[in-house]
Amino acid sequence: MRTEDVLAAIATGLWRWDNASGTVTLDSEAARLLGLPAEPVVLPEVSVRSRFHPVDWNEINGIVSLAVAEGTLAEARLRIMDVDGRVLRTVRSRSKPLENRSADGRADYELIGTIQEIAEPQPGTTAAHTPITGDWRRSREAFLLDAGRALAEARSTAEVLRVAASLSMPGFNPDGLAVFGVAGDRLSIIGHHGHDPGDEGPFTDMPLDTDYPAAEVVRTGRAIYLPTPEDYKRRFPAAWPLAQRFDRVSWAFLPLIVAGRTMGAWMAAFKHPASFSPDERSVLTTVARMLAQALQRAGVAESERELTTGLQRSMMPQLGPEIPGMRIAARYVPTGGGLQVGGDWYDMIPLPSGRFALVIGDVQGHDVRAAGLMGQLRIAVRAYASEGHRPDAVLSRASRFLAGLCSSPESDPYEGADVDADFQSPRFATCLYVECDPKTGMLEVARAGHPDPAIRMTDGTVMMRPTAGGLPLGIVPDTDYPTTRFTLEPGETMMLCTDGLIETGGHDLDTGWARLRAVLESDTHLPEGGQGGHGAGQFEAPHLERLADLLVQAVHGPSSHHTTGPLADRREDDIAVVLLCREGEGCGCGTPLLHPARPARRTVLTVAQAEPERIAGARRQIRELLHDWADADQVDSAVLMVSEMVTNVLTHTDGDALLVAEAVGELGVRRLRIEVADSSDELPHKRHPGELSSSGRGVLLMEMLADAWGVDPRGEGKSIWFELHEQAKADTDPAL
Repeated sequence: MRTEDVLAAIATGLWRWDNASGTVTLDSEAARLLGLPAEPVVLPEVSVRSRFHPVDWNEINGIVSLAVAEGTLAEARLRIMDVDGRVLRTVRSRSKPLENRSADGRADYELIGTIQEIAEPQPGTTAAHTPITGDWRRSREAFLLDAGRALAEARSTAEVLRVAASLSMPGFNPDGLAVFGVAGDRLSIIGHHGHDPGDEGPFTDMPLDTDYPAAEVVRTGRAIYLPTPEDYKRRFPAAWPLAQRFDRVSWAFLPLIVAGRTMGAWMAAFKHPASFSPDERSVLTTVARMLAQALQRAGVAESERELTTGLQRSMMPQLGPEIPGMRIAARYVPTGGGLQVGGDWYDMIPLPSGRFALVIGDVQGHDVRAAGLMGQLRIAVRAYASEGHRPDAVLSRASRFLAGLCSSPESDPYEGADVDADFQSPRFATCLYVECDPKTGMLEVARAGHPDPAIRMTDGTVMMRPTAGGLPLGIVPDTDYPTTRFTLEPGETMMLCTDGLIETGGHDLDTGWARLRAVLESDTHLPEGGQGGHGAGQFEAPHLERLADLLVQAVHGPSSHHTTGPLADRREDDIAVVLLCREGEGCGCGTPLLHPARPARRTVLTVAQAEPERIAGARRQIRELLHDWADADQVDSAVLMVSEMVTNVLTHTDGDALLVAEAVGELGVRRLRIEVADSSDELPHKRHPGELSSSGRGVLLMEMLADAWGVDPRGEGKSIWFELHEQAKADTDPAL
């Protein structure tokens, strides 16, 4: 009896589908099952495709692609349609994809297999029928959507493995999972679920040539399905004793492939029999692809975090060794996006003179190039300072150094190469350099376009300390940077910061400074039990550290969104902050004392002949010094007299004006004394200006507004002073 007759008797036909030529060869039984005349025929694939239900045709495409990738049989149920769109019958197709390569190297395949009619179950029978579409498929699609969303949100390898362990597949949920990774020619488990601790021992380090399913999957890139223990024992007899003790009955090993590279394998083991139908294999393959992508993303993210953390640690110095009489705290917070690195930096540099220098700066940008320039600039500043140069010379040399680094594209050695234009663009940097004498508290400050330092006095008052400055580094190579000298008194704290601490959260310089001032003047950073007695005022390092944390939390903490500034669309910026405290009673880091008398509040400021614009800074200093003065009219009077006194020095003498302001006493009954000294011996005298006269009213103002005033001659020059007595008692004492 011929084979064709036997196949026809059991309603089974043969077909050959050639994808390269686009033709389908059918024997007579296959043609009949497709609703064609019962005779052998060769047809274009479009003629055969029209006989399949559209939903089934889409399904068979996916099944064939899966079979080609795995090297397995393609099996599917297909509904045959007539020309009017009615279902004639349902057939089962079983075929083997064979890959063929054309002369030009293009890969194609052909299917060789059978189709067989399936009898439909009759009503009242127990015959099971699994439709091509239906509840199972909808459950599968919902599961894949949920799995894809969960894996996409995982940010680390551990999170990916936890998500993979929690996946509940529709209809065939595995109870044991393992993910294998590849390192060189070794295979090891990087995570597992459903096993006891220590069960991974035999699989932790295995050569890729081991006779084990996961190793073969990695070698070949093809999935392995083992529906029964007999299949496992037959195909992998050497590895069977290792798998037998887990009491599983079905296994699936799938490759984890990303961008054509096999990065590992995924095992799903079942305690119940699994047939691994095409639908089930499709689900497993899709999950394996999503798992591979998630592991790849997590690995890249972890590598970036490790890189940025190492880069940040290598660029941020250690603040040590300890300096007698001084305490220092610092923080660096990178911007929230990208590689978490930027151009902000700080440094502490021991100097040959026995002094030390504090440096804080900000290179333009928040990218890798900004971080690279920052590292080079920090090293250059440290080298210039270590050579013993003064603050102005250090910044001048640093500006010339940065300008040389950020040379124009015409002088770039890689001209003509495919280099990002932004990488060649000039960059500038702001910087503040402070040289400190720990014995006397004397500070020499040079500033290159950077925010001024802030001083917290012993009574808790915070003032921005105006300093002379020049252009940011790198703009004009040969720039002069004048220095400002003042003393950090015992118990005072100086804050240096980059503009990110001030402007983050939509703030400008004014509103951002008001936010920081409230934190610096508050008592919320006091340690428990820190009040009471003179001993409580002694400085301890953790107090300054806590103040540094509070400053950062005010900008990035949970409550920062309640104090957003007027510029809501301002980009976030890196943050660097350095706190320097000189030890003393009632130190400015926030440990007040219950003194019998409130400590004096004092500020000193020099206004040079060449800097008349600093008169506005002097007026601002007086307002900040008297921010809690009871009578606002007296504050206006003090500001007016200071402006008049300093202006007279710059107008009628050839020297600079030295302003010293001091407020002493308890709140409500304080005495303010302000002196302005100059090098001229000419004493002021009372004049009687006319109504339209533009000058000559200084002494008249002093007589009208001051409670007392006078002129003290000195060996060289004189000092003009006035006093005001607070006329109303404040309601509360914020320092108690």
